[in-house]
Amino acid sequence: MTDRGRPALRQTRDALEIGPSAMRWTGRELVIEVDEISSFPLIGRVKGTITLTPQAITDQEVALHPRHIWRPFAPMAQIEVNLTQGHRWQGHGYFDANFGTAALEADFDRWTWGRFPLHDRAVCFYDATRRDGSTLALGVEVTPDGHLREITPPPLTRFARTRWQVARDTRADPGTKPRQVMPMLDAPFYSRSVVETTIDGEVSHGVHEALDLRRFRNPLLKFMLATRVPRRYGWPARA
Repeated sequence: MTDRGRPALRQTRDALEIGPSAMRWTGRELVIEVDEISSFPLIGRVKGTITLTPQAITDQEVALHPRHIWRPFAPMAQIEVNLTQGHRWQGHGYFDANFGTAALEADFDRWTWGRFPLHDRAVCFYDATRRDGSTLALGVEVTPDGHLREITPPPLTRFARTRWQVARDTRADPGTKPRQVMPMLDAPFYSRSVVETTIDGEVSHGVHEALDLRRFRNPLLKFMLATRVPRRYGWPARA
């Protein structure tokens, strides 16, 4: 992840370029071209292509807060990854995004999110504590044709904290307990991992994230993050 200035940004109706990396919509696929340098301590080139083919595209969005929106563009998709380090695979994926008119830490204390594929659908869960003390407990079901509907989620169930002691929970059938099966990113305020849980009697492995925005508001942590993320103002225009 690299912070870049406005001169590095180029945007059209079907393409977004930030520095040397870009994503383009072909009308059928989202093609993401990655060309970056990884951060300390494993410094090296990260280069390659990620191609996401939606099973269906939705036009629905969910208000997480009056100033924040979640949009599951393609909650069910196929993905193909081909990176120079030898990481090459294909499988089930998704594409979503968050939009807002304020910083997340201004309106939330924490949240957890999870997306779990099932044999005939996928389910997503958003659980959040807002800074005004109110809570969000959202369950969404999506079918292969892209239809979304809100569902009553199963009980919120705690599972093991991260190495940085970030608290984690997600939805699971009564009497079952989620567990991490593969770490993906572990930071002082954020965790992303593959988590196993049980929904309607079916065991599923899905992507899970936990975000502690009380920690993120700490000026010391923000300083540490700024030293971790390289900053490059501009980028030469492409030929």
